[in-house]
Amino acid sequence: MTQTLISLQNMKMVPVPEKAYGTFFEGDCYIILHTKRTSHGSAVDLHYWIGKDSSQDEQGAAALYVTQLDNALRGNPVQHREVQGHESETFQSYFRNGIIYKKGGVASGFKHVETNMYNIKRLLHVKGKKHVSATEVALSWDSFNKGDVFLLDLGKVLIQWNGPSCSIAEKSRGLVLARSIRDSERGGRAQIGIIDNEKDSPDLMQIMKMVLGERHGELRDAIPDAKADELQKANVRLYHVYEKDNDLVVQEIATRPLTQDLLQHEDCYILDQGGFKIYVWRGKASSLEEKKAAFTRAVGFIQAKGYPSSTNIEVISDGAESAMFKQLFQRWTEKDETQGLGKVYTTGKIAKVEQVKFDTTQLHARPELAAEQRMVDDASGEIEVWRIEDLQMQPVDPKTYGQFYGGDCYLVLYTYLRSGRPHYVLYMWQGRHASVDEITACALNAIELDKKHGDEAVQVRVTMGKEPTHFLAIFKGKLVIYEGGTSRAQKITPEPAIRLFQVRGTDEMNTKATEVPARASSLNSNDVFLLSTSQVCYLWCGKGCSGDEREMAKMVADIVSKRDKHTILEGQEPAEFWEALGGKAPYASEKRFQEQITHYQPRLFECSNQTGRFIMTEVVGFCQEDLDEDDVMLLDTWEEIFLWVGKASNTYERNEAIASAKEYLKTHPAGRDLATPIILVKQGYEPLNFTGWFNAWDPYKWSVSCWKSPVVCTRAQRCLKGVIVSDHILCGAWSETSLGHYLSFMPSWCYLSSFYSFASKKVAGFGETEAFANISKCA
Repeated sequence: MTQTLISLQNMKMVPVPEKAYGTFFEGDCYIILHTKRTSHGSAVDLHYWIGKDSSQDEQGAAALYVTQLDNALRGNPVQHREVQGHESETFQSYFRNGIIYKKGGVASGFKHVETNMYNIKRLLHVKGKKHVSATEVALSWDSFNKGDVFLLDLGKVLIQWNGPSCSIAEKSRGLVLARSIRDSERGGRAQIGIIDNEKDSPDLMQIMKMVLGERHGELRDAIPDAKADELQKANVRLYHVYEKDNDLVVQEIATRPLTQDLLQHEDCYILDQGGFKIYVWRGKASSLEEKKAAFTRAVGFIQAKGYPSSTNIEVISDGAESAMFKQLFQRWTEKDETQGLGKVYTTGKIAKVEQVKFDTTQLHARPELAAEQRMVDDASGEIEVWRIEDLQMQPVDPKTYGQFYGGDCYLVLYTYLRSGRPHYVLYMWQGRHASVDEITACALNAIELDKKHGDEAVQVRVTMGKEPTHFLAIFKGKLVIYEGGTSRAQKITPEPAIRLFQVRGTDEMNTKATEVPARASSLNSNDVFLLSTSQVCYLWCGKGCSGDEREMAKMVADIVSKRDKHTILEGQEPAEFWEALGGKAPYASEKRFQEQITHYQPRLFECSNQTGRFIMTEVVGFCQEDLDEDDVMLLDTWEEIFLWVGKASNTYERNEAIASAKEYLKTHPAGRDLATPIILVKQGYEPLNFTGWFNAWDPYKWSVSCWKSPVVCTRAQRCLKGVIVSDHILCGAWSETSLGHYLSFMPSWCYLSSFYSFASKKVAGFGETEAFANISKCA
């Protein structure tokens, strides 16, 4: 991954030193060229950033330079227009330590403020939890509020003041920013003091009062950021942009859900995401003039719509679309691409999907394989199944494991060993015809069952017909889905005398039999069907089925019928076969078309609905460090939705997690399938099919046992070094709470909660050296 930052000074491009990346002067404009390697080559993003005090001439020059750079790079970059304070998530992801806005700039007539090591006095207002920005504000108590972090920079000393309503994550991000300033601007020679509770830090408060004066009156509440909710983002509209008689015409052609075939290569289009963001798509065969005018047209569109001038603009070229743009469409396909491991397609031809076996022993060694295959393990664990009956859990006879009826709800507990200790996956299977009371009781009983296993289970909501891969695998090819009815002993209605099942799968890991209407039109030449009657069970083999599929159908046939089995080939059916189906009728007899490849990148979101509005903040280029203990995060891999619940997340968001995931699917611009599996994952108990989506996942990050190592304690010293916490150097005595905040800033090998519960008692009241000495004894 490479990044180039360019500042515009006197209408000329001037490179910015790498150590100054992330610092922007409000009177200037900047250009950022970001390149990263992907599995398909490289992805290039080109941003131009507009400071709030920059001149119109500078803004125009920035746009012109971006167009020239785009031409030099043959139209491959995704172009972005960024406005100070309203930057896109993609832009903010480049500066993980945060963004600092500084007063001054060439256009505003001020000189750039040089970062002198000692001669500086400024107050920074730090905002953000996942994406941090710091704005220079007036040196006054009037700038403060209860909900944000403020950083008083005095050159030799940096004092971080945490508002009483701040979350742990906001405080930790504030310290990351403070350390970044200390290291990059002061050569590591400044001291950092932290005020988490004013009463506990009298020395630091004395310094603040000397600089800011006495504080009069109460602090004001924080003003929440104006963020677009998911309902607003779901309001997508597509416009065709063209010229007619020297006039620009913008014509609305479609609303949600959008389909990819609406985009014609000869034209340009504007996609309006509810005023939250404006996309301009440039077709390959569109004219050069149209491509050059993309930004101008987008700005004109914003003005015509009355949207804020800060609205994000993204210009993309045909064939180089961003992941965010693709997910606004119901289905987005890529040319000449295979889908995952285990499936091979022949592009451009009519063909069946060839199932290729993969080695399940690689799952632990290659977690990315587990993620792509949606496999927790090799499915060799233990199974327990309960049916919801009279709103309670009723054990199911192990002899009938794998048989699910559409009128019931079931709980399936899967137990497997990993690193020598048991792990659990709890599936909640919901029948299509189950009552609302039964579905609710299924969820409530799942919570109780989870508690019996130490709240460690991964909970998976499974809707009938949408069973995930691992669910199929644990039943070893014996999974049968009955359309209706119940498995209870006292059945209200008798089972039908004639039943038809469609069998799909080539081995024990991927086979499922699904009941379909018992009529000829349900048949398909590509599959094997089981027709169960009162006298015989027919195995009907379509012309396009494979030998492996026929063998798996024979295994399932013994489950659905105890009658004699008759294998018949398509075209050689006896009269009794058609008679049982109510007579011959047309059915799908052509070879199944290859499914077009749907390629979506996984996306991670912080989700919140505490304000009554469902708001999601995307984390671009995510990693394990982005999973904060006080968060509920949503990972969208398209085929599955993961909800990661942090240990310190608030009760309301934990209880509303599933509802949030359903709301996300419901409001998604692409019109997502509401039956998409939803998987609830708890911090510290992440399965492989979750961790595989993260690069370099550290399984010991939240492990208590990692603190047994003296090496870890040494690393903890390095992390805390330079963060002043003792009476001797400004900060007052340690408290368990404040130490917890400090430890939460450590890298991935730390687990702070278990550590500070005993370490804080040892270091309370000691100076820095003594505290570190005590920490080092914890081994």
